[in-house]
Amino acid sequence: MENCIFCKIINQEIPSYKVYEDDKIYAFLDISQVTKGHTLVVPKQHVADIFEYDDDLASEVFARIPKIARAIEKAFPEMQGLNIMNNNKELAYQSVFHSHIHLIPRYSKEDDFSIHFGDHTNKYSQEELQGFADAIKEQVN
Repeated sequence: MENCIFCKIINQEIPSYKVYEDDKIYAFLDISQVTKGHTLVVPKQHVADIFEYDDDLASEVFARIPKIARAIEKAFPEMQGLNIMNNNKELAYQSVFHSHIHLIPRYSKEDDFSIHFGDHTNKYSQEELQGFADAIKEQVN
């Protein structure tokens, strides 16, 4: 894609701190470094978000996540956890519209990164939950 910053990074038109590359993906440090070692994994094929992946691309990209995660863990033995995040579409906080997966090392509860879901256990009845499950199940191919 012509004006995609990640396509430009993949094509070496913009510098990056590359941590891994093969024929399908490019992984590099996120410039914001939410925590030390925060890495982005991007498919070389331009797709805007998860909704544009086909089965082959998903298999290729997601098969590489554990390899890169283990490399981060070995590079930073003080790491105590890892968040894997993928934001899709603007409402879900996607800011660059070339699909990318964040690997965010966690070092402590005070490392300035938080995900809080809240407790919504009693928000929906069992019938509503079954209806949600059935609606999704009908659409899975």
